[in-house]
Parts: sequence; C-alpha cells; structure tokens
Amino acid sequence: MTKEVSRRHVLAAGATLAASAAVVAGSTGAAAATGRKQNTPKPTIVLVHGGYADSSSWNGVITHLQRRGYPTIAGSNPLRGIPTDAPYIASLLDSINGPVVLVAHSMGGTVITNAAAGKSNVKALVYVAAFVPDIGETQGELITKYPGSEVGPVSVPVPYTKADGTTGTDLYLSKSGQAAFAADLTEAHFKVLQATQRPFDADSFTFPTTAAAWKTIPSWCLIAGSDKAIPPRTERWMYERARARQIVEIPHSSHVALISHPTTVAKLIERAARSVQ
Repeated sequence: MTKEVSRRHVLAAGATLAASAAVVAGSTGAAAATGRKQNTPKPTIVLVHGGYADSSSWNGVITHLQRRGYPTIAGSNPLRGIPTDAPYIASLLDSINGPVVLVAHSMGGTVITNAAAGKSNVKALVYVAAFVPDIGETQGELITKYPGSEVGPVSVPVPYTKADGTTGTDLYLSKSGQAAFAADLTEAHFKVLQATQRPFDADSFTFPTTAAAWKTIPSWCLIAGSDKAIPPRTERWMYERARARQIVEIPHSSHVALISHPTTVAKLIERAARSVQ
C-alpha cells in the first residue's frame, strides 16, 4: 500500500467518525430540545395500608408494579394515630433516594397527608378509597360527613395496655364484617384477611390533621363505588376538594379495591408515576 492510499484511508475514516459524532450530537440535542428524557429511572412506589389490614393487602398491586419495573415498598403502618403513624412513615420516606410516588388506602390516606408534607422527594400522591383530610379535620368527622358507613357496628373494641401503663382501645373487624368491608371478596379470602388483620387504636379517629400535603403535591384518586366503610360520596367530595389530577371510580368495588381490583389500582399508580418520570 502506498503512502498516498494509506493517507486517503485515514482521512476517510476520520470523516466517517466525525459524521457519526455529529449524528449522535444532533440526536442528543433534539431529545433535549423536545424535552425527552434519556434513561430516567422509575420512581419508587411507597404503599401505605389502612386499618384492619397489613402490608400484604398490597400484594396484587405490587406484583403488577414490579412486572413493570417499579421499585416498591409496602410500609408497615403502626395504626396508632397521626402522632405515631405520620412520623414513622415520614422516616421511611427519608430513607429513599430519588423520587417517590406515595400511595395509601383508607386510614393510610390520613397518614400520607401528614407524612408527605415538606418531603421534596414525594412527587405524587395516590389515594385509594382513602381519607384526604384538611388541616384540623379528624377521621371521625369525615367518616360521618355523609351517610353510608357500616363498619362501626362490626368493629370489636379490645382493651390493651400502652407503654405508659394507661389503657387504650384497639378496634378489630369482626367475623361478620365482610359485607361492610370486603363484600366483593370470596368468603375464604375474607376469612384470611380477618384473621391476619392489624387493629387500629380507636383514638385514630380523634387526632386532628396537622398538615395537608395534597395542597402542594399533585394527587390521583380512586373511588370504590360500593364502599360501605368510607362512603363513596365522601371520597368524591375529598378528592374534588384536593383538585385531584384524575379521579377513577370502580362502580361495584368494596372498600378493599386494592385487593379486589389490583390491576386497576396499579394502572392508576402508573399514571401518577409517569408524570414524574
């Protein structure tokens, strides 16, 4: 090979590399100009259960989200009331790097409403048949705002001794509570749920909300259309007040929509998650 031929090969190769670099640079610039994100990691989905339940109530939702590649954490809600529950979930949020989509069912809605306040990593809130209180409101006020809740008569009070020696009252869902709480589950499924439930302190209904994260963090909400724990009318009223980005209703769902309709719930969470990706 002559020196002239060799030189032409080198020049040609250099031109090809330069052209390739220009194409890559142009593509990157176009993506930036159009606002497209490159390899953005998915947000962490944090799920908070409510009363008469535990973290396993999210199992069906978790399965769907994990298949979609979302990191998920089902927090264990103490169910002792805002002064205990909110700081506990807030500490969980502090342990997570990157953006968070915070999801709650039932009484968990009160917890995340307080816990997410001031948390810059929480980018979206999702309420699933959940309380969405404003500052100063209690769950006791909200559950009686409109008629239709039937869980009171099927709640069994059980005294327990607190750490300071005083006596508190735990509320358990009775074996006859399926119609009021989980009418669209099979009887066998309800028996497992009832046997594995975590009770909540009756004082949970009396603590006033001290912060309202939904005022600064966008929310997505789901109404359980046949809910006999939190009346659907109450859910809609709270969600509309919060100016939710989207409100979805499952007409024939009981209070435990996260168990009986996990795919619909997971898809709503995904929509919230895509808004922060």
